Amino acid sequence: MRYIDLRSDTVTMPTAEMRKAMFEAEVGDDVYGDDPTINRLEKLAADIVGKEAAMFVASGTMGNQLGVMTHTLRGDEIILGENAHIAVHEVGAAAVLSGVQLRTIKSGDDILYPELVEKAIRSDDIHEPRTGLICLENALANGTVVPLEVMKKVYELAVERGIPVHLDGARLFNAAAALGVTAADIVQYTDSVQFCLSKGLCAPVGSILAGTSAFINRARKNRKLLGGGMRQAGFLAAAGIIALQDMIKRLEKDHENARYLGKRLLEIPGIELNPDKIQINMVFFKLNRPDFDPNLLVSKFFEKGIKINGEEGGLFRFVTNNDVNKQDIDFVIDTMKEILL
Repeated sequence: MRYIDLRSDTVTMPTAEMRKAMFEAEVGDDVYGDDPTINRLEKLAADIVGKEAAMFVASGTMGNQLGVMTHTLRGDEIILGENAHIAVHEVGAAAVLSGVQLRTIKSGDDILYPELVEKAIRSDDIHEPRTGLICLENALANGTVVPLEVMKKVYELAVERGIPVHLDGARLFNAAAALGVTAADIVQYTDSVQFCLSKGLCAPVGSILAGTSAFINRARKNRKLLGGGMRQAGFLAAAGIIALQDMIKRLEKDHENARYLGKRLLEIPGIELNPDKIQINMVFFKLNRPDFDPNLLVSKFFEKGIKINGEEGGLFRFVTNNDVNKQDIDFVIDTMKEILL
């Protein structure tokens, strides 16, 4: 049975071209540095985001944590948003792996504005921890994007204060499409960046960490420390190359489908959402129906061949992706009407 899966864009299946490329990939031993397909992917990735070097890692969480570990010293404090993925969805790894503490910033729209960051930077007082890193996100976990001017001002502040900036760019290319810029335009205001190949770009596994050559050399050793050294990983890199060469171009289609999904959801009484907040491929909405248990929506949808996650913080999140088309969205809305009306 084919399911319509709106849980995330991590559920995307590799394309036929990716499967063929994986089957035919030329491989070596990446720990020795002689897997030619890994090397091609890493050079391509670095070139696309305008950084000196890049490294393939198993996941976005690994990429972010290597960023934190490589930039900081134990006992440092890192500045990030209170709803940032590193703070909320990475299992406290920054404390466990890097021995750093988090200084989270509350912002109504989750954007780290320079004036908020400046207030959070520690002084040289002997009692205070050192501010070792500023962590940004773009796109944000709430499905919106951060204007380049804001990132520029934060980065200028960071440079002035001698603090590196790491970007969690899990959906970097979605942000670039939404802003009408290139990924390199965004990443120029960072010292390192992590971006996923296995979300909307459809690769089966993996993310990229990019930065200066010196930074990546240190991060490569840290990756080995974490058990992340891989052998014939070129089989995975082959799909990643196609993700970067071909799949970036189609992300606007997911954004278009998300806007269409939001428009159709508003046809249903009790649905509350802000269309202006649909900036990438995520639709957040509230089901304001006192007569209906929202937890039932997950099971009832599943019976009809639709996969969704339950509420989080009072909101549902539907995510469009390469395996969801407009006809699927119409089926989802028709099914939702049957369940709720």
